[in-house]
Amino acid sequence: MNNHMNKSDKKNETRVKLIIKLLPYLRKHGLQTVRMDEIAKVMEISRATLYKYFSTKEEIIGFIVDGFIEYMNELTFSPLDSDQSFGTRFQQIFEQSVSLMEYFTNIFLKELETSYPDWYDRLNEAMKQREQQVLAFFEEGIQRGIFNDINGKLLIMQDEILRGMFNAKYLMTNQLTVQQILFDYYHLKKIQLFKSEKLSVIDDTIMLPRIEHLTHKITKNLF
Repeated sequence: MNNHMNKSDKKNETRVKLIIKLLPYLRKHGLQTVRMDEIAKVMEISRATLYKYFSTKEEIIGFIVDGFIEYMNELTFSPLDSDQSFGTRFQQIFEQSVSLMEYFTNIFLKELETSYPDWYDRLNEAMKQREQQVLAFFEEGIQRGIFNDINGKLLIMQDEILRGMFNAKYLMTNQLTVQQILFDYYHLKKIQLFKSEKLSVIDDTIMLPRIEHLTHKITKNLF
């Protein structure tokens, strides 16, 4: 039994590593036209090895969607038992929002809806549930006197601004860097949401390596 579980865990770990290699490619090229031999090449494995981990492209897409749903569900893990916990949850939401925006391009979502409607429905439902969790988080912060009384839906919609800004042409034309945009946007969201006397509950040093990691990932996909 334990040997079987260890083998399953090891296989799943390898599957995750292979998908991480594939995601930037799917982000740029979409889902519909990519073939299994292309997927194997991007993953840097043989086609025969690919079939040991994924039997079909549909299974790959399902694994990706399930992974993102699990990632979104992480929002519910930490309890809001102190003012500092609101700062931690805010940072988690910010990092998660940027990551999801980076991979859920309009092309990806459109092709998922068209070619894999069942998976799209599952993902869309999870995204709606996440939005409700974020809105509930904003409302609780307002009720506890930590957040400004602000429209949570507007804060969420602001994330769409980044989608247009993370464009190589836009960055070069405006002499901006991905890191600069992320830092500025993080501080903008923080100041909008938290009351001035509550800003001290946020430990910005925690976000520095996270923003650097996001910068590297986004820049790599842009150029």
